[in-house]
Amino acid sequence: MEGNEKYTKPYLEELELIVATSNEHKISEFQSLCPIWVKLISSKHAGFGKEIKENYTSLVQNATKKAYTVYKALGKNVFADDSGLMVNSLGGQPGVHSSRYAGENATKEQNIEKLLKELENKTDRSAMFITVISLYFEGKNYLFKGEVHGIITIERRGTNGFGYDSVFLPENSSKTFAEMTDLEKSKISHRFFAFEKLLHFLNERKYALSWQKEVDNQLLIS
Repeated sequence: MEGNEKYTKPYLEELELIVATSNEHKISEFQSLCPIWVKLISSKHAGFGKEIKENYTSLVQNATKKAYTVYKALGKNVFADDSGLMVNSLGGQPGVHSSRYAGENATKEQNIEKLLKELENKTDRSAMFITVISLYFEGKNYLFKGEVHGIITIERRGTNGFGYDSVFLPENSSKTFAEMTDLEKSKISHRFFAFEKLLHFLNERKYALSWQKEVDNQLLIS
């Protein structure tokens, strides 16, 4: 894997980031977007195996809780994300409860079934996916947000992805997220837009640090 060339600078040292999740599919999706100098490790493989409950009322709070909990335990750079599907005619639901919309231990299919049932008599099926990423980097917290607008389809379409991908049709697309390849989805997903902002931050940060190191070395030589 050559990584995301947009953010590849050969003089940068490898940066290791812990992802506060045990979802390997999500980590794989994030890693596919990374330049070669960013290496992602799941919190489980980094030595943190506890489950972190998402019991807050906002995506920002949930993402920050997960990132801070792992950062506090391991003391390393870490990020966490929380995503939600907001359906306009349902007052923004399922929202922060997207992963447990049909109950605490609901499956993906049960969540989708409940959503489609509640939209049966609705003419407005517009919705948006939002992702918030909370990053703890060198002891400070940074937030990044991405969103994508679309509609909820009448029935499931496609078998790829996870969550509500099979019923979410993005604007200006003839395919649901679940009908797209990972590469197609990665270019327009809410998670992609949020992660792009994180990568831009890291890129600028590392560029500044490398530039400062170069200046310091020149001063030492002179």
